[in-house]
Amino acid sequence: MRKLLLTSALVAAFAGSAIVVAGPTVNGQAISDARIDAVVKMMEAQGQPANPQARDMVKDQLVTAEVLRQEAVKKGLDKSPEFAAELANMQAMALANRLIKDFEKSNAVSDADLKAEYDKLVASVPETKQYHARHILVKTEAEAKAVIDSLKKGKSFDKLAKEKSQDPGSKDKGGDLDWQEAGTFVAPFSEAMTKLSKGEVTAKPVKTEFGWHVIKLDDARVQRNVPALDDIRPQLTQRIMGGRVEKLIAELKAKAQIQK
Repeated sequence: MRKLLLTSALVAAFAGSAIVVAGPTVNGQAISDARIDAVVKMMEAQGQPANPQARDMVKDQLVTAEVLRQEAVKKGLDKSPEFAAELANMQAMALANRLIKDFEKSNAVSDADLKAEYDKLVASVPETKQYHARHILVKTEAEAKAVIDSLKKGKSFDKLAKEKSQDPGSKDKGGDLDWQEAGTFVAPFSEAMTKLSKGEVTAKPVKTEFGWHVIKLDDARVQRNVPALDDIRPQLTQRIMGGRVEKLIAELKAKAQIQK
């Protein structure tokens, strides 16, 4: 952080501002409150505290920078081409950043802008089909057939799952497997499940490496896996503003006479 603050102070020191406000002095050269405020604001923007202790630290570092600046001037280092180039680059970048901040302030992203960008994002995400299924897992085909017979006689799937299923993860929930994509399950299971209509139960037991299944499809849905708008609001805002800034830069460069 010390290097960052010293660099910021040097930019301010050589900016040539004619306005001087009360502050510390070095050999009669005042360090204005405006310069101190500028560094404090930079710290705040980076998430650092801007308490009185931090402000005192900034003053100390600007005093150090001024002492070094004056010594550099005595040695004539301010007359070097390297310094002139460095200063020109720092001034150009500082002004460019100010222009962009001013542009962002004048072109704030509205809720309507965010909604439109979110809708485009949703449309770009492919749809996926999910299935809400239940199953009863037993060891033998005969047991599975007996379960199917009990279901035909009117016994509830939920009760049979709790009584008969060998799947510890779902039996206490009535065999509920929650919403899943077909690819989540092993092939024989998913193939049988995806052929079912809503509320339908497999007419025959389904064999997998885990045993014999009786499957019921509670429901199916098509959806896009996209976070809620509020969850990605900062990212969308940044994307929209980034696009606007890129467009501004492209327009300004198109108008400028640039030779390389």
